[in-house]
Amino acid sequence: MPKSIGNKALRTFGWLLMLTSVWQAQAQDSKATYATMAPLDQYLMGREAEINLARSAAPPSIADHAEVMVLGKGGYEIAVNGKNGFVCMVLRGWTAAFDDPVFWSPKTRGPICLNPAAARSYLPLILKKTDLVLAGGSKDHMVELIAAAIRTKELPAMEPGAMSYMLSRQGYLNDDVGHWHPHLMFFVPLADAGSWGGGLPGSPVIEAKDETAQVITFMVPVRAWSDGTADLPGEH
Repeated sequence: MPKSIGNKALRTFGWLLMLTSVWQAQAQDSKATYATMAPLDQYLMGREAEINLARSAAPPSIADHAEVMVLGKGGYEIAVNGKNGFVCMVLRGWTAAFDDPVFWSPKTRGPICLNPAAARSYLPLILKKTDLVLAGGSKDHMVELIAAAIRTKELPAMEPGAMSYMLSRQGYLNDDVGHWHPHLMFFVPLADAGSWGGGLPGSPVIEAKDETAQVITFMVPVRAWSDGTADLPGEH
């Protein structure tokens, strides 16, 4: 291998390894400061602002032709019809696992663009959890209903190739990391937890398990935001 290529590969690997270490350390430092749901209005946004934020999750070549959903008082609704099978939206804290510290955070705004496979298999989980939250049930009851929906196949298993873009500079994931880094997310059934080597020493793949939803998410940091500008590790 030419020396210049070898050095570039080492720099890329080191950059990804640093992102993994920083994210894991910050995640461990998160504190459960949001014990209950805030008033609904704190989770809502202006319609046009939410459309623009949702589209910032992916490059314009994808987002400009995607369906866009926005959160209203009755749940997520289609604001813009799409043409390419992708769905862009802004996640709230409750789309995380039920034991995640950000679950009730009214600050969370996670722009995401789901590819067609994820729109068919992961989006139903997002919509179901949102409906349960807006119905006002307890977390324990929501866990029971999600588990039941999986058993009865009301909620589908993750399709092969289900993934999403999270490349927005404008998002806010939690109080520790802000918008964190641009990254791709891949959704697989929980049984496939070891298939990517996520979370192992030296691996650039970060994993997050949701036992209730029977889904594992693999996160892969990338080097540019949706507007094409470079992400610099030192900014976070």
